[in-house]
Amino acid sequence: MLRTAPPGSPYHRLGRTDRHRSWKPIVGTLALLVSALVVVSLLFGVAAVVGELTNRPNDADGFPTFGPIPDTALLLASLALLLPLVLGTAWLVQDRPAGTVSSVLGRLRWGWLGRCLLIATPLIIVMLFGADLLLGLTDEGSVLDPVTTWVGWPEFAAGLLMVLLLVPFQAAAEEYAFRGWLLQAVGAYLRTPWPAITLQAVLFAAAHGWGTVWGFLDLAFMGALMGWLTIRTGGLEAAIALHVVNNLTGFTLAAAFGELAADETMADSPWQLVLVDIVVLSAYALVVDRLAARRGLATVVPPALVVAVPGVPSPPTGTDLFPTGTGSLPTGTEVRLPAAGVESRGW
Repeated sequence: MLRTAPPGSPYHRLGRTDRHRSWKPIVGTLALLVSALVVVSLLFGVAAVVGELTNRPNDADGFPTFGPIPDTALLLASLALLLPLVLGTAWLVQDRPAGTVSSVLGRLRWGWLGRCLLIATPLIIVMLFGADLLLGLTDEGSVLDPVTTWVGWPEFAAGLLMVLLLVPFQAAAEEYAFRGWLLQAVGAYLRTPWPAITLQAVLFAAAHGWGTVWGFLDLAFMGALMGWLTIRTGGLEAAIALHVVNNLTGFTLAAAFGELAADETMADSPWQLVLVDIVVLSAYALVVDRLAARRGLATVVPPALVVAVPGVPSPPTGTDLFPTGTGSLPTGTEVRLPAAGVESRGW
């Protein structure tokens, strides 16, 4: 039977159930890495076979290329596959509901995610134009320097469709892997979230490759800020929203102007872009944190109720959920969550 963390547990401690064992986060991390390697190898292996059978040309690394849109789709799909792997690892290895990787309520809070998307969208647009302005003022060209040729509506429509279908899953998968699994894996050992926030931020930046020092610092700052915001809001929604909007904007521009095959990423960012990005990211975190506090968003497992497990019936109406005289639930009790959360900002 699946177990949940006791009431009052913050997000990074959701893997600390009564079935927690010191080896489980380590084995789970290794299992996640191995399964990701196997799945990605199979995906690219199939692509290589198809490329050989169809006589596709090879890229600089000797891998068959199918064109900017299919190649980008293959990359995004390989990253998106991390999402079910993370959820499956939490369920199979840690004996807890997969939804506890999403939030302290054991599910993704879609209404809250939508509000975060509305906040992130204008700020990302401000970041783009602000960075472009600063680059111009410092005689460093423009963020849109490579954007010189409109690809035309047919190619843009195909690229945009691919971006809209895959980027939300790719961005969410990265959040579930770094701000989700890693935060909770390290958090299973430590009450303070800061070591987990720091580790996942550095690994997040390193996973994007080495471009410039500024780019690495920007990615590490983003990872740390989103990790902090995940703890403060009790879930991944705020981090997912920002990541999705950021990537949708970048990939849409790339699709519009034939840059999907470009090798540059945020890891290659100049200092001007990093400076503006840090200001915008900080503004986003501040607005979201204040809004979460005003709405009374649940930031810890509610004090009386924990996550429902599929197949376990809810107690009859009027049932006393607390053992006589205890005033609290036994660790691991599975009952259904209330619609409203409980405010708790301390950690």
